[in-house]
Amino acid sequence: MADDQFPGWHGTTIIGVKKGGEVVIAGDGQVSLGQTVIKGTARKVRRLSPGGYDIVAGFAGSTADAFTLLERLEAKLEKTPGQLARASVELAKDWRTDKYLQKLEAMLIVSDGSEIYVITGAGDVLEPEHDVTAIGSGGNYALAAARGMMDTDKSAEEVARAAMAIAADICVYTNGNLTVEKITK
Repeated sequence: MADDQFPGWHGTTIIGVKKGGEVVIAGDGQVSLGQTVIKGTARKVRRLSPGGYDIVAGFAGSTADAFTLLERLEAKLEKTPGQLARASVELAKDWRTDKYLQKLEAMLIVSDGSEIYVITGAGDVLEPEHDVTAIGSGGNYALAAARGMMDTDKSAEEVARAAMAIAADICVYTNGNLTVEKITK
């Protein structure tokens, strides 16, 4: 799909960093419609607690679609408590094969504090290679910045915040108003 047909991909930056026994997922607060900033304080990172298990999720793309996916993920986690990988694969399978879900335009980063995954509508459940991943329009900027800081003394949160600041300086669809959620296992 051409970039101009799916402007939702260009409206945010979400990063996940796993370091020092914790995972941090951070997201900016900017909501853009074309070249106009509609809102600067949106919360694109959320804490879920299906079945009493703590999960953190961040989303890029259409907000309504992302909320639909988060609800589906919660339902999968309630059926498979404490098994984020299994619930993520089940969600990705449904997303890929269900005619309604196939139309959803979003991506998710999810973590239970020990693992971190990117879930896509292409049926992918990806584990990042260098304990850092990012999605959205500024995702590659944040990813490169974070990868450059992983071997420093910075904590997961410090890496995530610094990487997001760099992405916000480069990507016009990303701002510095962050929502940061930390989770340990």
